[in-house]
Amino acid sequence: MSQVKPGNKVRFHYTGTLEDGSVFDSSDGREPLEFTLGEGQIIPGLERAIEGMETGEQKTVTIAADDAYGPYQPQGRQGVPRDQIPDHIPLDIGTRLQVQTPDGQPMPVTVAEVSDEVVVLDANHPLAGKDLTFAVEIVDVG
Repeated sequence: MSQVKPGNKVRFHYTGTLEDGSVFDSSDGREPLEFTLGEGQIIPGLERAIEGMETGEQKTVTIAADDAYGPYQPQGRQGVPRDQIPDHIPLDIGTRLQVQTPDGQPMPVTVAEVSDEVVVLDANHPLAGKDLTFAVEIVDVG
């Protein structure tokens, strides 16, 4: 059996859950996720957990927030005057939008709060600050 090492293309099935047991993502019913170990294509903690596994091996690992999407950054929330947001933009809580940074780069944000005067946008990843548990099964190592 092939053991996962840096530079390998790895295909694996996974189910990701939060501390309360709710599933936030899964490859169930889809093709296995494919990445190259060592290229930073998946979160660092999961990459380290998969290294050394073999084809067919299964395990469950918990990844601390710092090794997943990082800590929640309060400064990632910003209020925008509601009258500066075009009327056609949906402002339901939880809606994912894309804004441009001052240097023109796209940045995903989530509508966090809405009042008559201000819309609070959150640039944190939705899983920031959360420990994540992954049940993984290595399908193929190339």
